[in-house]
Amino acid sequence: MKIKNPFFKKKNNINLDDIYKILNLNKPKKNYKIDNISDLNGAKKNDLSFFNSLKYIDSLKLTKSKNIITHKKYEKIVNEHSNPIVVNNVLNAVAAITELFYPTSINDNIDFSVAKPKKKIKNVKFAKNLLVGKNVKIGTGTQIGHNTIIESNVIIGKNCSIGSNVIIKNSIIGDNVRILDGSIIGKKGFGFFPNETKNLRYPHIGMVIINDNVEIGCNNTIDRGSLSNTVIGKNTFLDNQVHIAHNVSIGNNCIITAQVGFAGSASIGNKVQIGGQSGISGHLKIGNNVQIGGGSGVLKNIPDNSKVMGYPAKDIRNFLKENK
Repeated sequence: MKIKNPFFKKKNNINLDDIYKILNLNKPKKNYKIDNISDLNGAKKNDLSFFNSLKYIDSLKLTKSKNIITHKKYEKIVNEHSNPIVVNNVLNAVAAITELFYPTSINDNIDFSVAKPKKKIKNVKFAKNLLVGKNVKIGTGTQIGHNTIIESNVIIGKNCSIGSNVIIKNSIIGDNVRILDGSIIGKKGFGFFPNETKNLRYPHIGMVIINDNVEIGCNNTIDRGSLSNTVIGKNTFLDNQVHIAHNVSIGNNCIITAQVGFAGSASIGNKVQIGGQSGISGHLKIGNNVQIGGGSGVLKNIPDNSKVMGYPAKDIRNFLKENK
């Protein structure tokens, strides 16, 4: 289900000609309106997307986008499905176009509209020093702790428990969700391009979506997505000090123990269990019913129903044999 993003205002009058101009390319053969920029999976016909790795060939085959930014080495592959827009550096190009569509997305601006509620929020119980931004929606039966900040346009469902010293921004939260003390939800991801003189920040226009019955432990940090969203599935429980980077998708009924870190764009299936202090590298796919032992380093995709452990993570039987 596509959820409308209420957090970033988009420019609407951008044409393909504007895209080519910002990329320093010759004018396109035809000029027409481009509605948005999106990842391959979420893109519509008149959206711009990008292809930068063969890992996403299946998404390329299914995408609806008819204009795709890519590198010269992938031009022929893209041309089989869409119009390739060839650039030297795909991610730099995508960043520039994202900022063109969403001028406020480059920084994690402070929400100066937050203030103490002037009156009681109906059927919501909150402690001292709550700060709330504009257009925030909070469901009935929700409780919120001391010194918590909920920034503008955030949506929180019914019967949630939000702890003390929590910051929530750019997020949509379902029903019966528990977020424990000290967590930060919805900040921009750690996305930038290293440069000798100045690191260039990558825009983040995605959200954090937390589904029903999730529990988020103390001092978790969950980054919002860049082009896609960061998603936590139903009934998934996160222990303390877990970090989830931009664009990560975690399925339903998962158990993530303390100090696990997920790098950007990792995809985690349903009923996955991960032991403490494990690390999941970016752009990996972890299947359903996978168990990952504590302290593991996952560097490649893991198929359904696997049990792995170690660094690099391998089948647990092989790991135990090698470490007798």
